[in-house]
Amino acid sequence: MKTLYLIRHADSDWKNEETDFDRSLSPKGILDASAIRKQLDNLNFQPELVICSPALRTKTTAQIITKNITTVFESSIYEAPIINLIRVINALPNVHKNVALIGHNPAISSLVNYLTGDFINNMQPCTVVKVDLEIDNWDEITQGAGTENFCIYPKSET
Repeated sequence: MKTLYLIRHADSDWKNEETDFDRSLSPKGILDASAIRKQLDNLNFQPELVICSPALRTKTTAQIITKNITTVFESSIYEAPIINLIRVINALPNVHKNVALIGHNPAISSLVNYLTGDFINNMQPCTVVKVDLEIDNWDEITQGAGTENFCIYPKSET
């Protein structure tokens, strides 16, 4: 049994002078990530490893949500198709049972759908989906191999 936490980065700012890669989190994104961190604390969130896109908004989300967990920045996650995410997961060391992956849409939503058979059209920023996988090795993931354990996201303020 393996556990994969799939996380979309928190809300980011769109400033004209920033490239997409260098977009920072918005004030709302920072608040949302802090709120999600508190929810995760109550849900026994303890991945052994975090794999993260190197974009600024994913890095900052990781810093807030994962605190002092070993984080590896993987460039193939940025603007990636779902196959890139699957390859990254397939290459994970089997010694790790609980891993978090922090990335971008549409691939992160597509990966949830692929693994669980659910249909999430568009994970909102800072959504975390915990997927339990009935596998012994990371290279065994297949379509439908997972079950959604929980899905949390920032609450609307309205």
